[in-house]
Amino acid sequence: MSVSLKALAVILVIAAAVFRLARPVALTFSTAKDYSRRRNAWYALTSAAFICPNFWLYAAIAIPILVVVGRRDTNPGAVYLLLLQVIPSLSFPVPMVGLSRLFDLDNYLLLSFFVMIPAALRLRRSKDRAGIRGLEWMDIFLLAYGLLSAILYLHGELTRGVVNRETVTDDARRAFVFYVGVYIPYFVISRSASSHRLLLEDMASFSLACSLMAALAIFEGMRHMLLFGELPSRWGYIVSGSVYYFRSGTVRAMASAGHPLTLGYVLGIALGFWFCLQSRVTSVHYRIGVTILLLLGLIATYSRGPWLGAASIFFAFNFLRPRAMSALMKAGSGALIVAIVISFTPIGDKIATLLPSFSASSADESVIYRHRLLDRALEIIQQNPIFGDQYAIMKMQDLRQGEGIIDIINSYIGVALANGLVGLALFLSVVLIGLFKALAWSKRTYRSDPDFGAAGASLVACIVGTLIMMFDGSFGGVVQIMFYTLAALAAAYAYLGRMRQQGMLDPALPKGPSRTFA
Repeated sequence: MSVSLKALAVILVIAAAVFRLARPVALTFSTAKDYSRRRNAWYALTSAAFICPNFWLYAAIAIPILVVVGRRDTNPGAVYLLLLQVIPSLSFPVPMVGLSRLFDLDNYLLLSFFVMIPAALRLRRSKDRAGIRGLEWMDIFLLAYGLLSAILYLHGELTRGVVNRETVTDDARRAFVFYVGVYIPYFVISRSASSHRLLLEDMASFSLACSLMAALAIFEGMRHMLLFGELPSRWGYIVSGSVYYFRSGTVRAMASAGHPLTLGYVLGIALGFWFCLQSRVTSVHYRIGVTILLLLGLIATYSRGPWLGAASIFFAFNFLRPRAMSALMKAGSGALIVAIVISFTPIGDKIATLLPSFSASSADESVIYRHRLLDRALEIIQQNPIFGDQYAIMKMQDLRQGEGIIDIINSYIGVALANGLVGLALFLSVVLIGLFKALAWSKRTYRSDPDFGAAGASLVACIVGTLIMMFDGSFGGVVQIMFYTLAALAAAYAYLGRMRQQGMLDPALPKGPSRTFA
């Protein structure tokens, strides 16, 4: 317990500094009351996690907090995105008489049940029906994929060489969790971001959450200490192996993300959001400071995939700006200067060893494993191309790693193995429709309204970066949630574009919230 309290003290001190420094920027996008309420909820949930001896006591404290903050806030999507990763993703079975469990509960589902479902009900009852749209193609594809993946899924191993069997109860459980944990947040965010200001507030809220994680990650990298590392074992969560990940002899930071790759992914998305948000920040010091904070946090993860994804987001955003060639030249020059400066620091030497051309043997082994995984998976997919092979794990025993597991570290392979090309098409359709819609409206409005155009360019760049990063990581947890959140924000952005074209929205952004859902 003393270790937990020390870690909590460090977290609260760092968070207090970040919240204090971030306040002037945050108030550019939200009201003072909303900001204070969300900040206090973050403090309360974090403190409860470290003080409570188990998840269920934490949940008992978290539920009334989430109910109150969700009901009083003017933008439920912003609450959801700030508190999304307040603690690591740890799931625990909800007991049920006659069943092994009802479903597995985690912080994401707590937010869905007690923030997003009430918000969805308020949206449906709202007298202002302008933004409450019926089912669109993105909704249909998302629900279709959720239903398909509930029935067809990659059967994991119970023990070595033994996979779990499918039951109707399991199918119903997965469908329910997908609807509550994925579709409800998608619905609320895509409909509640009914003005440009609310859209930017969602992006700013997530960026604030990631700034907190970046500051914690920097501390973890400097002190070689994981601040949330003791939480799983104290709550009785079964963890195979050490919670510490090393690369080039350095601890890879993860903060509350639960894994270095996951932290790198969300920080890359936050950086993409910040490219758009910083145009509304007058202080040069804040613009540079937040960028450096997110970059240092990203470096502390020592994750090549997220580094590549962040670079892709950076160049994609600049490519979508007016006078793209000039913007790319400036962006490339800036990136080159940053790279040169980093190369003369001790961090630069460590980064160089992780790049493919300078990789150590251990890094080469991870690259070789990815190639073997791709080759083996393509063989299986070719044998079952339509709906996949749900027992593919049994045919991949030659890929078992030293940890004793078969790691599907490629999101597209995981979807194609479990759901076939039909599932992969539904899976990608959701986000690709959002991408092309946002791209079209960004191009159409960038010159007449650079601020609105930049928001679309940021969403497009983040989706592109996400699609690249998913080649190097599993699909689940916050990666899955942010994948669909980006699609939801893109859907909201396209709706705003249509309303602007029809003259139904005022191009001048109001200072306060344009709609209240409390």
